[in-house]
Amino acid sequence: MENLALIDSFSEFKDDKQIDRVTLMAILEDVFRNALKKKYGSDDNFDIIVNPDKGDLEIWRNRIVVANGEVEDPNEEISLNEARKIEPDFEIGEDVSEEVKLIDLGRRSILALRQNLISKIHEHDNTIIYKQFKDLEGEIYTAEVHHIRHRAVILLDDDGNEIILPKEKQIPSDFFRKGDNVRGIIESVDLKGNKPTIIMSRAANIFLEKLFEQEIPEVFDGLITVKKVVRIPGEKAKVAVDSYDDRIDPVGACVGMKGSRIHGIVRELGNENIDVINYTSNLTLYITRALSPAKVTSVKIDDEKKRAEVILRPEEVSKAIGRGGHNIRLAGQLTGYEIDVLREGAEEDVELSEFSDEIEGWIIEEFSKIGLDTAKSVLEHDINDLVKRTDLEEETIRDVINILKEEFEE
Repeated sequence: MENLALIDSFSEFKDDKQIDRVTLMAILEDVFRNALKKKYGSDDNFDIIVNPDKGDLEIWRNRIVVANGEVEDPNEEISLNEARKIEPDFEIGEDVSEEVKLIDLGRRSILALRQNLISKIHEHDNTIIYKQFKDLEGEIYTAEVHHIRHRAVILLDDDGNEIILPKEKQIPSDFFRKGDNVRGIIESVDLKGNKPTIIMSRAANIFLEKLFEQEIPEVFDGLITVKKVVRIPGEKAKVAVDSYDDRIDPVGACVGMKGSRIHGIVRELGNENIDVINYTSNLTLYITRALSPAKVTSVKIDDEKKRAEVILRPEEVSKAIGRGGHNIRLAGQLTGYEIDVLREGAEEDVELSEFSDEIEGWIIEEFSKIGLDTAKSVLEHDINDLVKRTDLEEETIRDVINILKEEFEE
């Protein structure tokens, strides 16, 4: 196989991988030089002439003519008799340039060279893909479901690039079929063994933030700023928004008439319940808004401990806590303060922690998870409701209620 024929045999890579001819030639030269080093021990005295326009490549070996029988390094020296076979008028001390054909390298070297060339082109292609997707980190991307595995969904984009959507980065309600188009955020891109690993996420907070940018023109244009996003994927989210233009209502603009603007985002996220609230630097007001839809009576803030004690009417407590404690947990994450909920008129109430001698700590923790930290807050709830909302057995809950009732009967 001649040099030109080898180059032409790789035109498929140039076309499939969109590698330009100049880059292909540079890779070819590098591969040929490695082959020359293995064959001759050094490539220092070789000239490789690349012609990108013609797609051709020539290899010339340069040697010095020495007297017959005095050749010490056959790679860099040539005897007078051998030199005169090339040109009859060569003299001792002159330079001889001789073209090297692929056949001179040997069949095994040609096969190794071909494999090395394939490897180098793939490596170049992977580097390009890595750089391309590294620039897309934190941005929304769409790809098609190619294969569904137990722990991940494998996606392919229009260029055939593989993107992984792990199970833990999906929304719990996500259900995909082969051929479905999936939107998510490019969360991370890493090179593992020269192959780029591209991870997509639909559960990341930034995915919701970018959906706001994509779906709400005022956010895209910078008229409205998304200050912070917190989520329990597929369940509930809180988004704090602000505008420096007093004429713009940031919450109204994001939600739209009858929820028209935010409806598409909610649907994309598997009907995730999204609360959009006005951001404010007034911490008391911010915490009050964060606990929406509950109506807060008063807020007491401990900046040192980063805690907030919130007083509500009894009928507002369950709204503040939310199903599964989601509302109060997200309000705490949004504001950066741990929020304790107290009922109005609960001065005679007793903290559950005071019963640690009679009630095991893990049981108290189960009640705390759903926002019930005091005796009265537990007693106000129906037993069946407590069984549904905690991981406790009915018998355990009845024992706790009996202990708490004794406290107030005394």
